[in-house]
Amino acid sequence: MKFEADLHVHSVASGHAYSTIADNVQAAAKKGLKLIAITDHGPKMPGAPHLYYFYNIRVLPKNYLGVEILKGVEANIIDKQGNIDIPEEVANKLDIVLAGFHTYCSPSGTVVENTRAMINAINNPLIDMIVHPGNPEFKVDPTEIVLACKESGMLLEINNSSLGTSRAGSYCNCLAIAEKAAEHGIKVAVGSDAHWAEQVGDFTSAVELVSKVGLGENQIINRSVHEIHLYLHSRGRK
Repeated sequence: MKFEADLHVHSVASGHAYSTIADNVQAAAKKGLKLIAITDHGPKMPGAPHLYYFYNIRVLPKNYLGVEILKGVEANIIDKQGNIDIPEEVANKLDIVLAGFHTYCSPSGTVVENTRAMINAINNPLIDMIVHPGNPEFKVDPTEIVLACKESGMLLEINNSSLGTSRAGSYCNCLAIAEKAAEHGIKVAVGSDAHWAEQVGDFTSAVELVSKVGLGENQIINRSVHEIHLYLHSRGRK
């Protein structure tokens, strides 16, 4: 399975990642990727950049070393209403907005409460993709989440890092979500969630998972830069 893009990449600006943006682009170019999204954590995350970082991220080139760079954010879902820690005026200037539940930033509750909060985020027009929905700290109902994505057209992530170094205990949740995604034919993105350059474009564990559940290659959006552009345009991104 070949991929043209990685839509979930962090730089040192996140506070707990260890490569520069230039390092990440160089790694992407080396692996033959055509596009990466720089998605450092929103300001509620401990150690994350100040909000002005996201105002000023426009200074990055559109293309470097032959790799297209999307200027984005991994925002934090901060309440049960599905709001995020990036104001509308900033979100509308970015190329892509990811959002997910994070320790210290998001309210954890019952499965029902977490599911409702995530569905509210799915319906938040500022957000383009829900990331690492299998996080066991914020367990959700896979069927309800996938059906909400199907209804709204929201992109859901299969997070490679959740199946390895991060969020221990995610596998069964990720498997259930991927099974429902395959069953209902929704679009997903396979994301590295890279926190250092060599992880950029590494989807090994996520590919094993999507292959296991029979999720079709045509459902995985980051196999095609063209498909990514079409999707973001449909979300109102320029």
